[in-house]
Amino acid sequence: MAEAGRSLAHAVVLLSGGLDSATTLAVAVDRGMKCHTLALDYGQRHRAELDAAEAVSAALGASSHRNVSIDLRAIGGSALTDDIEVPEAGTSGIPVTYVPARNTVMLSIALGLAETLDADEIHIGVNAVDYSGYPDCRPQFIAAFQDLARVATKRSVEGGPVELITPLIHLTKAEIIQLGTDLGVDYGLTVSCYRADERGRACGRCDSCAIRRAGFTDAGLPDPTRYA
Repeated sequence: MAEAGRSLAHAVVLLSGGLDSATTLAVAVDRGMKCHTLALDYGQRHRAELDAAEAVSAALGASSHRNVSIDLRAIGGSALTDDIEVPEAGTSGIPVTYVPARNTVMLSIALGLAETLDADEIHIGVNAVDYSGYPDCRPQFIAAFQDLARVATKRSVEGGPVELITPLIHLTKAEIIQLGTDLGVDYGLTVSCYRADERGRACGRCDSCAIRRAGFTDAGLPDPTRYA
């Protein structure tokens, strides 16, 4: 995996519209990268996060922004893509909000875009500390996909592999929020809630809302989240 301080020309940044991906984009911009943001419309419960991704991309000065559609509702299996109730905060184990293969699909599409744009890096805001227990947010998953990326493309075969950059993977939520605040992220633009309404207002009760609220509290910073 490439060192986070290595400066390159172009990067594809996966942007969900949430707090972590917004911070990841800010880190890439601060490194002087020419950033191409990519949001996935995968059939999630609401479109508010897609609108947030577009707003964050523009606010942080990305060079381009794309929405790519893929229907993960066709396979279901998650409270975000199926008729399964989103639980309140505090559930144990891997929660029903885990979307099967989502990060694998997202990184695959990002890898294709990176090759098309001749980008050297893909940035993704996965986190293995303050997160919901998703298996595809762990360092093991990133390392495995990095191995795949090094053999999967024409670009890599010809000596120019795409490197995965995960600047937040070992940070707490409070550290992520402090980092983004220092880099000028407007977290009021972001949507993290699993049950946000059409205006992007958070429910305040789901696991994602609980983790986000605790992060601002631990960072000693005001929470700009808009609640329904």
